[in-house]
Amino acid sequence: MTRLGKYHVALVGVAALILLMSLVRVVSGQDDITSSGTFAAALLLAVPIGLAGLGGLWAERAGVVNIGLEGMMVLGTWFAGWAGYQWGAVAALLAGLLGGALGGLIHAVATVTFGVDHIISGVAINLLGPGVTRFLSEVLFKEGTPAADAGAGITSSPAITSPAPSVSLPLLSDGPDLLGKLEGTHWFLLSDLAGILRGLTHNVNVLVILAVLLLPLTFYVLWRTAFGLRLRSAGENPWAAESLGVNVYLIKYIAVVISGAFAGLGGVFLVFVSTKYVEGQTAGRGFIGLAAMIFGNWRPGGLAIGASLFGYADGLQLRSTGSITSFFLFGAVLLLVYLGVMVRRRLAPGRPADLAARGAKEYTLMAVAAAGMVVLFWLWLTVDQLPNEFVFITPHVLTLLVLLVASQRLRMPKADGVRYRRGEQH
Repeated sequence: MTRLGKYHVALVGVAALILLMSLVRVVSGQDDITSSGTFAAALLLAVPIGLAGLGGLWAERAGVVNIGLEGMMVLGTWFAGWAGYQWGAVAALLAGLLGGALGGLIHAVATVTFGVDHIISGVAINLLGPGVTRFLSEVLFKEGTPAADAGAGITSSPAITSPAPSVSLPLLSDGPDLLGKLEGTHWFLLSDLAGILRGLTHNVNVLVILAVLLLPLTFYVLWRTAFGLRLRSAGENPWAAESLGVNVYLIKYIAVVISGAFAGLGGVFLVFVSTKYVEGQTAGRGFIGLAAMIFGNWRPGGLAIGASLFGYADGLQLRSTGSITSFFLFGAVLLLVYLGVMVRRRLAPGRPADLAARGAKEYTLMAVAAAGMVVLFWLWLTVDQLPNEFVFITPHVLTLLVLLVASQRLRMPKADGVRYRRGEQH
């Protein structure tokens, strides 16, 4: 299939997904499924996850496993809050980037220079981030300090003096609210498209636009430049890269520091949304970002899909707990489509021998999918509202399920997590 063909398939997939969401909205009566409020919330919630995942992508493409993204995000939030209340949004942005980059530098020193196990170093960063920020808060935000006089507490900073502005896309959400009026009609498909477009284009934070632009920029740098080729070669076979004159140590350092800066930028975004630093506001988004990166198969496009999925699930449960039950119907329809594809493959004439040989496995998958479809449909019919505890953990449960499904097709960089020493033979 040509590259153009892949884009066509992606567009058809998006169109089919919107059609399915519209159908589920009409059948279930839950308008929040495609409302502009849900998609606006999903966009805000997906950005920090995507930025953390983007940080993981840079590090792991260079061969360094970075599970310390959560700790680097925490550092980014604190430094953004500390600088933001004193000097404004630009200072918060720069300080958050530097805070996350500092966490990335510590991780690089431990893993690249001293050869510490990448997982152990990442866990240490995740412990170090909250510990350091709590210590700094107790020193700089305690009672009697200028920060405390400005409204700080031990667990929070003063409000940022000038938060980042929001903009609306011309012709779509700027001027007369035509999309809002069309969304209010609740017409099949048309109002859904209007709600989605309005949510993604109306009063969008400038940092959201920056984060979205970083995805194609990352793809261009890593897959279309000589520097990106060297970085990816360090993650695939650093000894071969070394033999061709690549400074693997330097490449890994750059990648991991950039990784920390991206995670810190995700923390800055959280501070901009809440207008101040609050202890614990990352809420595990660094780990979910890592899961989104793995789901995306270590590529920016797949990462964007994963972050959007997790952000949408989180946004939907914030907007309406009742809408979460619609996931049962949505999942049942998806399994029905999957069964149709599998049956078509089984009945297709002239099946290749290798596919025919896997018949028993395919029948097992079809049986499991059919059972899952029946159970999900039954749950949708019988469950009116889920307990709040289950609603709260929905994004995390979705993370596990998505990784379980995606694990069948993953292909990580070959030298990801491998201890590298110059001159040694692998």
